[in-house]
Amino acid sequence: MVRPRCVKAIHLSEKQRLKYKIGQLYMISKHSHEQSDRGEGVEVVQNEPFEDPHHGNGQFTEKRVYLNSKLPSWARAVVPKIFYVTEKAWNYYPYTITEYTCSFLPKFSIHIETKYEDNKGSNDRIFDNEAKDLEREVCFIDIACDEIPERYYKESEDPKHFKSEKTGRGQLREGWRDSHQPIMCSYKLVTVKFEVWGLQTRVEQFVHKVVRDILLIGHRQAFAWVDEWYDMTMDDVREYEKNMHEQTNIKVCNQHSSTVDDIESHAQTST
Repeated sequence: MVRPRCVKAIHLSEKQRLKYKIGQLYMISKHSHEQSDRGEGVEVVQNEPFEDPHHGNGQFTEKRVYLNSKLPSWARAVVPKIFYVTEKAWNYYPYTITEYTCSFLPKFSIHIETKYEDNKGSNDRIFDNEAKDLEREVCFIDIACDEIPERYYKESEDPKHFKSEKTGRGQLREGWRDSHQPIMCSYKLVTVKFEVWGLQTRVEQFVHKVVRDILLIGHRQAFAWVDEWYDMTMDDVREYEKNMHEQTNIKVCNQHSSTVDDIESHAQTST
């Protein structure tokens, strides 16, 4: 049985959700650029406005995530030397949907629903309608006190040490959620599926851990980079996002431009 996880990632922000949205877009673009190198990382395929009859106006993005070297040895043994995961996201902030699939692994998928609220993670029923018939495990993320993988640690991005010059926020200590204002929570319902006998549990547990680490690192960075994005308007961050996407694609795509067709052909043969 698939056990979705409800992840609560607390992050300080202006009460106005627009400020958080700007910080989120800035963080995703800068983080993707930093993590992309030597043919691995995030390639932006599509990024354009999208209108949904139920959720209204939003933004649709499609990305290819190349990450072979970041896989554990047991996973690298069963995938091609070069492969990518497709990320599709529909952002109707303060509600978003993100899906991950891999053509080489047709029975693998990740589905993430996100809702944002101005509270400290106190809404335990926020996903009742979406997952009322599923068993869930609740995972609470503390951006200041939870440990991150050592290879990702930077003192300048540690909320316990960082203090914002523009907002005066930080340094965050134990119990900061009860004493700091304003505050916002990012609620995420994460569902992982990998329907392959013998590997299902192992893969699903591994992916949940990776997703948790990414959310923790990303929200720590959004807080630590607040002085970089705090004065931005929505137009400013969209322009920054466009420039970062172009630079990141150059870093990633030069190595893969001649191999994508080979990857897809290999995936179809394997399937």
